Amino acid sequence: MIVTNNSSQHYDNHLKLLNSFDGKKQFWQGSLDTLVFDEAGIKVKLLNLDQPCYIVRVQGKIGVTNEGYLIHPNNGKIGNIELLIEIPPLTIQQLGDPNFLSFHNVKYAYACGAMAHGIASEELVIALGKKSILSSFGAGGLAPIRVETAINRIQQALPQGPYAFNLLHSPSEPAIERKVVDLYLQYQVRTIEASAFLDLTDNIIYYRAAGLSLNSAHQIVINNKIIAKISRREVATKFLQPAPRKILKQLVEQGLISELQANLAEKVPVADDITIEADSGGHTDNRPLVCLLPSILELRDQIQSKYGYEQPVRIGAAGGIATPQSALAAFMMGAAYVVTGSINQSCIEAGTSQHTKQLLAQAEMADVMMAPAADMFEMGVKVQVLKRGTFFPLRAQKLFDLYKSYESIEDIPLAEREKLEKQVFKKSLEAVWQETVAYLSQRNPIKLAQAANNPKLKMALIFRWYLGLSSRWSNSGEKDRETDYQIWCGPAMGSFNDWVRGSYLEVSSNRQVVDVAHHIMTGAAFLYRIQSLKLQGLQMPNEYSQYSPVSKFI
Repeated sequence: MIVTNNSSQHYDNHLKLLNSFDGKKQFWQGSLDTLVFDEAGIKVKLLNLDQPCYIVRVQGKIGVTNEGYLIHPNNGKIGNIELLIEIPPLTIQQLGDPNFLSFHNVKYAYACGAMAHGIASEELVIALGKKSILSSFGAGGLAPIRVETAINRIQQALPQGPYAFNLLHSPSEPAIERKVVDLYLQYQVRTIEASAFLDLTDNIIYYRAAGLSLNSAHQIVINNKIIAKISRREVATKFLQPAPRKILKQLVEQGLISELQANLAEKVPVADDITIEADSGGHTDNRPLVCLLPSILELRDQIQSKYGYEQPVRIGAAGGIATPQSALAAFMMGAAYVVTGSINQSCIEAGTSQHTKQLLAQAEMADVMMAPAADMFEMGVKVQVLKRGTFFPLRAQKLFDLYKSYESIEDIPLAEREKLEKQVFKKSLEAVWQETVAYLSQRNPIKLAQAANNPKLKMALIFRWYLGLSSRWSNSGEKDRETDYQIWCGPAMGSFNDWVRGSYLEVSSNRQVVDVAHHIMTGAAFLYRIQSLKLQGLQMPNEYSQYSPVSKFI
């Protein structure tokens, strides 16, 4: 039944109750001054998340308050203010898995994922860490010496954490991957975010096992924590299970871990947390979140029942998390935590140029496309990038088409080569090759030696020069290269821009990562309260179901 008040048009424009209660009525008692009936006042009361929310009916009008208390008719008192719905307080900390908060010593089940080449910068990690929010430094693609500098700076600013560092799988440069792991062990970096792994490597198992020990109660202590970012069930399976015995045996034989650590590694999963990556920027399989998350949760439960870990692996959600609605949807599907990525690049702390930040702040959901990846170019792996304001995705695809069609640079028709030199590389192919030689002689001399007798590989390395530098140009703001910027971006960026349009966060210079995190989580909690009221029969105008970032948190 629809409860209405025919004498009050003012009421008809606000709250109604779709319900007929069976049983005894309940009543509310408190100061009438705390009751509000107008739109603005009701919104304020609903936003008081740390206070209970009472929906009451007074003389046929429905109002809201955060104060007062419940009176039962059978206690001998008679109330004249009917209590329709009671909602308890809801703190932001209640969203997600509380074990994520305690394990990582953070206040939100929210994290900022690593964006390679230092886009997830020291400034970004430190700003979030100082507010007890986890963020991962974007170490992927950086030289070990640059990563070491970041470790020193972040550890000095956050001696107690929280922070994480990215470990990007580098199948073409395993030595670089090992050097980064050695740095993490040397400096006791206790949390890493492992991304782009197609399979487990001895490097990541080395990091995991080297941090295992027993306490005085003979309980396993996990000092080196791993958050694995995945988008496929077969890869998730590997991180959900204990480390392979074969790799552990090799590490013991090499003297890198002890027999005890190898034995302990067979009793715990490789990862503590698994972030399922849906339709994200950068490396992505473009999976729908609503399909991927339930699938991995079911897989986790299967493997947990087999191994009976003391602490089940937590499953978080990334890819498309950009608004309170998307964050709440992930939590309601069972995500232990949420991770943002694309949207943080447009914040002032990100290691991107001002021009790139402005492009991102203007992006719409359809302004993205897939393009060949620099690190796995020959394998045909692609990354999702921004197409608005840059020719990079089209030019990168052209390079890959040429790579597939010809066996060497010399096989490419002269007219095509001249077009590449003029429009893409903006210098001769020979000059590009000489720069590539200089780079690889320091970073990967083995790959350089292989290219000497492999024209196809040489062509790939020349093309990767453009693919690799284009992302660096975007970060540094390289002049006259704006149309070549490679900007990793998913449709979440457009969704975020839609949400903040008309607010102070519409302008990129106002975007701070802590502010964004707070508003997304606060909005998610607010929307949960709204949905709870709706499920209990409260009908309200659509304006009540919107959360806008109207003021700065910091």
